[in-house]
Amino acid sequence: MPLNPDESVCHISYFEADAFARWVGARLPTESEWEVAAREYPVEGRCMEQGLWFPAKSLPDSGAALQHLYGNVWEWTQSPYLAYPGFQPLQGALGEYNGKFMCGQFVLKGGAFTSPEKLLRASYRNFFYPHQRWQATGVRLAKHE
Repeated sequence: MPLNPDESVCHISYFEADAFARWVGARLPTESEWEVAAREYPVEGRCMEQGLWFPAKSLPDSGAALQHLYGNVWEWTQSPYLAYPGFQPLQGALGEYNGKFMCGQFVLKGGAFTSPEKLLRASYRNFFYPHQRWQATGVRLAKHE
């Protein structure tokens, strides 16, 4: 299939997303920045229910400040995957396993075309190791202030 330059970038690692952000004079957003920005937008986008197994094209004339927040591609953040404040892990082996398994990973936000729409919300998060690129991941840029 030929590349379409209007489609969202997909299947990139954290390192590639971060390098691109730096190259264009921007950065990856933090998890909290992403959540605050996304709260004002409805959950709509290309999700699993549509059965379209590729990212959507950008919408240059939509007038919306932010596009494709939900669905489309998971968006890397610069935030390491840590528990939310006040989170209490399960007791025993399951709590111990999860803590070890999740360390060294970064937070992804927004969902992807593979995500069920009913699960998506501003606080919904995913996590992967920074070198992984198979899970429909993309990039959203934040500007240095």
